[in-house]
Amino acid sequence: MDRIKFSIRLSGLSWAESASAVAIRLASSPKEALILFKARLRHRNLQTTVVDPHDSHAAVFTLKHCSSCPITNSSRLIPSLHAHLLKTSLLSCAHVSCALLHCYSIATLSFARILFDEIPNKNVVTYNTMITCYARHGNVIAARGLFDQMPERDIASWSAIICGYMHRCNPSQAFLLFREMIQAGKSKPDPMILVTILSGCAESGSLGLIGKSVHAYIERNHMDVNVQLGTSLIGMYGRCGCLKSAFTVFERMPERNVMHWTSMICGLAIHGYSEEALAFFERMLGTGVRPNKVTFTGVLNACKHAGMVEAGHNYFCSMKSDFGFDPEIYHYGCMVDLLANSGMLDDAYSMIQSMKVEPNVVIWTSLLAACKKYKNFDIAEKVIEKVLQIAEPDDDGGVYTLVSDLYALGGRWNDVQKVRVLMDRLVVRKKRGSSFIEVEDLRSSSCS
Repeated sequence: MDRIKFSIRLSGLSWAESASAVAIRLASSPKEALILFKARLRHRNLQTTVVDPHDSHAAVFTLKHCSSCPITNSSRLIPSLHAHLLKTSLLSCAHVSCALLHCYSIATLSFARILFDEIPNKNVVTYNTMITCYARHGNVIAARGLFDQMPERDIASWSAIICGYMHRCNPSQAFLLFREMIQAGKSKPDPMILVTILSGCAESGSLGLIGKSVHAYIERNHMDVNVQLGTSLIGMYGRCGCLKSAFTVFERMPERNVMHWTSMICGLAIHGYSEEALAFFERMLGTGVRPNKVTFTGVLNACKHAGMVEAGHNYFCSMKSDFGFDPEIYHYGCMVDLLANSGMLDDAYSMIQSMKVEPNVVIWTSLLAACKKYKNFDIAEKVIEKVLQIAEPDDDGGVYTLVSDLYALGGRWNDVQKVRVLMDRLVVRKKRGSSFIEVEDLRSSSCS
């Protein structure tokens, strides 16, 4: 605090001029920012009761500091700041009330709703903030309720509710809102909304009804396909297996960066076009574009699908030697899967032991499945011990089923019974599988 006061004296600024600047530039902690803000309010109250614009800016900066600290600390600081705001008329400023809403939503969403209901003159920004809070917490029903109550909406309103539905894996409802927004004619979709919908389509596989319609809208309105939009289009077509369309979008890009190349490489890799994916990677290097870690995930996936052990090993080593990347857990996962499914179980086990990051249950299960495939009970015994140590009851029950199957394959029926008893005690159930198919804009799903 002394450092802040000293800086203010040196600068020659008044409290009104310095409060907002110091809160964001010099405060080293939320507590320090709060002390500064309280000092500013005491100084102002001695002179006038008129709201100073600097007060509202200082309040927002202080609230940003509070929202950045851990929940345990923010739950104490925010009510204290709220109490000081109530003594003034600062909460009548929309940006102050919205900043306070955001702070409460991080700690306790119910407090944010109470504050929202108490705000007398709500505007579109206030509604947008509360809708975003609900959407961030996954309560899309409450978010939609507020959205339907709004007297007026702007592009941020539509964006908040559409993003909420996409994050809850409901692309069909998001697309209905997208069409409603277009038909209303008051708000024009911006690239962020389009990127959100396209990314959701890639995750859910909703290509026919939604993804292609959004792409058609982009072309019909002659929208500029920027980096994010181009990446989303390529990623959507690639993930959904429409590689010809992905390639068409890629070739039309006036400039291509690593994100565009990576989307193509990953799309080709996950659909088994390993040689084409690796050829794209080499073509990318030839253009001078530097790969990133995600690029190498696609490359290693391509090697894994094709069983290209030597190539996979070379690319894995190249990450560090040529580009300075330390492998992440998903890179190790690709290599373990590649080695294990190629029958090189000793090498796969050695790689896990040499990992610089802690192996997760997915990596151990990948090796365990290969042990079952190749009937290698010596390594399986070591892996089972590791898997049962780190597996959680909330994990897919398939892990426990795989362990049980391995014991059964080895004729160890007593151990089979122990695993079954453990599954019952932990209430572990294997998750049902589900699949879907889209034919002429119609989706049919089934469960097993």
